[in-house]
Amino acid sequence: MAGVVRLLPTSEAHDLLELTEELADKELAPKVDDFEQRGEFPREIIRTLGHSGLLSLPYSAEYGGAEQPYEVYLQVLEILAMRWVAVAEAVSVHTLACYPLAHHGTEEQKRRWLPEMLGGELLGAYCLSEPAGGSDAANLTTRAVKDRDRYFVNGTKAWITHAGVADFYNVFCRTGGPGPKGISCLLAPDTTAGLHPQARERTMGMNASPVAQIAFDDAVVDADRLIGNEGEGFRIAMGALDSGRLGIAACAVGLAQGALEYATGYARDRTQFGRPIIDFQGVGFMLADAATQIAAARSLMLHAARLRDAGLPYSIEAAKAKLFASDIAMRITTDMVQVLGGAGYVSDHPVERYFREAKVLQIVEGTNQIQRMVIARSLAKEM
Repeated sequence: MAGVVRLLPTSEAHDLLELTEELADKELAPKVDDFEQRGEFPREIIRTLGHSGLLSLPYSAEYGGAEQPYEVYLQVLEILAMRWVAVAEAVSVHTLACYPLAHHGTEEQKRRWLPEMLGGELLGAYCLSEPAGGSDAANLTTRAVKDRDRYFVNGTKAWITHAGVADFYNVFCRTGGPGPKGISCLLAPDTTAGLHPQARERTMGMNASPVAQIAFDDAVVDADRLIGNEGEGFRIAMGALDSGRLGIAACAVGLAQGALEYATGYARDRTQFGRPIIDFQGVGFMLADAATQIAAARSLMLHAARLRDAGLPYSIEAAKAKLFASDIAMRITTDMVQVLGGAGYVSDHPVERYFREAKVLQIVEGTNQIQRMVIARSLAKEM
């Protein structure tokens, strides 16, 4: 990537990023416009990435993972997002969907299901948000009632990425009383009777990424698919989201980097008044600010990842990284449309698509207002 100097922990990590760039150039860049215009999910492309090991990067080799540090995994996402952010998000969501089983499943559960989930063929989804509440996850209403060796699940989940195309769903549901202590996590296969993906939402961007509600109508989930104990679901969900927020930060950094590189190339080639427009301060300074903001966002992201890799608390740093990276992605993609002027407003140039795609990154995995609340509360506790 132009202008990006990476300090990687191993030669293996260097080779992995080279492989990712090769896949991104050959499999993603030539196809993104067609798939996005048709609104088709690139299932075979995701499967190719899976067979190359990119759907299992941060997980244990014992269960089929690549056992890569999170700082390396996030840079893989960044490279993918430069070419096609919906694909990077798909990898991030799948990695998030593997977290509950990988970190809270029993040994028997992990040996039974995790290798197939990490092997590249299966794709996961994460069902936490609901129509009446996304940010207020502790008060979710989807309920699971146990009857001997099965749970019967009823309710509706909303804004579920991979709805209708996922092979398994993490379903956070109420098995006890009100509040966070009444929530549990069930791992439901897509073949679950009573699990019904609804019509896709018509989204502003990432048209190739299916998002929809999922209705549970006496959905039958075997009791041995309970992940963790009853009442531990909220803690599992929040732990997964800490990691997932870093994935979204990486997507934001990659999207912003892709927009910057395209706009910079355009500004070098486009001439006005006998000079390339990059030579005018109004344009050149805009590009310089973007490059600086991206570098800062990448540093925040990698700092949080390195804390995670070291086993140190990283939740607040993940919130900061997600907040800052997605905010600057929105700002930079807006500015890169401006660099192109009228050309930036038409779909002939990808900055128009980058601009529409950036917005959702300020919303998913906890809105940026929620990130600010998390950070502010941590500051209050320190005083």
